[in-house]
Amino acid sequence: MLHVLDTSNKPRRGRPKKQSADTLDTREALLRAGMQVLTESGFTRSGIEPILKSIGVPKGSFYHYFQSKEAFGLAVLSRYRRYFETKLDKFLLDGAIAPLERLQRFAQDAQDGIVRHEFKRGCLVGNLEQESSLLSEAFQEQLQATYQSWQVRVANCLLESQKQGEIDSQCNINDVSQAFWIGWEGAVHRARLVKSTQPLSLFMVFFIQAIRKKTN
Repeated sequence: MLHVLDTSNKPRRGRPKKQSADTLDTREALLRAGMQVLTESGFTRSGIEPILKSIGVPKGSFYHYFQSKEAFGLAVLSRYRRYFETKLDKFLLDGAIAPLERLQRFAQDAQDGIVRHEFKRGCLVGNLEQESSLLSEAFQEQLQATYQSWQVRVANCLLESQKQGEIDSQCNINDVSQAFWIGWEGAVHRARLVKSTQPLSLFMVFFIQAIRKKTN
């Protein structure tokens, strides 16, 4: 007689264990709290305790979700990158609006956010870049990958603008996209310093004027 081995109650190979809803919710809460603190204070000056206290998670439980502060910081950066990619796509892929206006609307939304948070929060990526010499190679690589992702999105928008005749045909789109993020992050830091959106507005005026197609 052929005996069939009953494996219905045995875990299947290669299939990860399911995480409970509570586990996923707690991890997400930690990432959100981390995003808030790191956009205000950066990584090296931020402690884990205030983050845990803000959401009522004991320190011992933190290491159930993340092996170290660095692992947590990298996860927060990854979460922030995805959040910001979604925001960029929302504005820059809006085909109902001219490409340059899409970029300007993104900038205005960012300015509104800085004001809403009373100039306490900046860009997490910009904050980390300022302390990059103190961060690990893994952090530095992820920061560069994040900027590259954002630059590609702006470059695609500017390329569309160039094809529509909005900006100068001689512009090197990749260089211009990189220049946008270099200037934008600097303007964010200055805005937080002076507690005014004027540096951001000024940067956008100069940036648009520099790339817009000249008409005689």
